[in-house]
Amino acid sequence: MLSNLVFFLIPIAMLATLVILCVGIYSLAKGGAFAKANSNKLMRLRVAAQAIAIALMMLFLWLASLGD
Repeated sequence: MLSNLVFFLIPIAMLATLVILCVGIYSLAKGGAFAKANSNKLMRLRVAAQAIAIALMMLFLWLASLGD
């Protein structure tokens, strides 16, 4: 049961990572005040979202190996 929830959350975390990455790349390419103020924050947020996605994948694999 818990593995189903984690399996559902994995694509959401991956999509969040993709959105943050795209916004960060766009802001860096465009430049300006928004990029200066937020590019570092966006990339840190992307790393955090990636870490969450990877942790969810590892949790799912662990739960699947237990036979949840």
